[in-house]
Amino acid sequence: MNANAASMARPHTARAFRRKLINYLFVGLTCIATLIALGALFLIMWSLIANGIGGLSLHIFTMDQPPPGDAGGLRNAIVGSVAMCGLAMIIALIFGILAGTWLAEYGDGTKLAAVVRFLNDVLLSAPSILVGLFVYEVLVRPFQGFSAIAGSVALAYLAIPVVTRTTEDILRLQSSSLREAGMAIGANRGKVIRAIIWRASKSGLMTGGLLGFARISGETAPLLFTSLGNSFLSFSPTQPIASLPTTIFQFALSAYDDWRQLAWVGALLIAVTVLSINILGRSLARGSIVK
Repeated sequence: MNANAASMARPHTARAFRRKLINYLFVGLTCIATLIALGALFLIMWSLIANGIGGLSLHIFTMDQPPPGDAGGLRNAIVGSVAMCGLAMIIALIFGILAGTWLAEYGDGTKLAAVVRFLNDVLLSAPSILVGLFVYEVLVRPFQGFSAIAGSVALAYLAIPVVTRTTEDILRLQSSSLREAGMAIGANRGKVIRAIIWRASKSGLMTGGLLGFARISGETAPLLFTSLGNSFLSFSPTQPIASLPTTIFQFALSAYDDWRQLAWVGALLIAVTVLSINILGRSLARGSIVK
């Protein structure tokens, strides 16, 4: 009996050892991949800080793009980026929240919803330069001029899929008892969604907006086709307007040291902004899930 038990225990022990070995190997590989990703992020941030921190000054926020060899800053580019991203997010939040709400509350299980969800996933991974070319053919070429509106629309096309996906996921996390309770007191479906479901999901909806803003704040390719750029401070939505990404692109390729320094400063500003928004968005998302 003891010999039989020992012979039966050996294969079990061998399988357990093999499973532990595979598990340790898998965990080790994931840790190595994580360290490589964190190392790359650290190197990127270190290069931006090392090359850009020396150029930070009050002039960056109070003076416009300078001619080569003169003192100047990035005020026109910062204002242009904020203006276009702000208008783009207004468009993206309206269409994205409504589309995500329809997918989660009205179109669930329908063929149309499956098609919309698939197209939204396609837009999530669509190259931004194609979006810029599309908006160029629709809003720039027919009106024979680059504009801030065209740039905002191009950025909105990139942000809408992010907001839509986040909105749908957050609304699906809300308990069905909230909907049932609202309908039990006589409220119609639309009223329940607006007054109860959206209110319960406000942190998640805010997260979607923040992630969408982080997605578009560093885009360069679509703006080259739509807003182009401007060396001066402009507030006209129908005229070309400067932006940080396009200014960085222009200055980084120049032969002037002062322009390249401004490009590093602009890149540092964008990196810090995107990183901060992503951290804030993830924190809000974690808080909404915990609740």
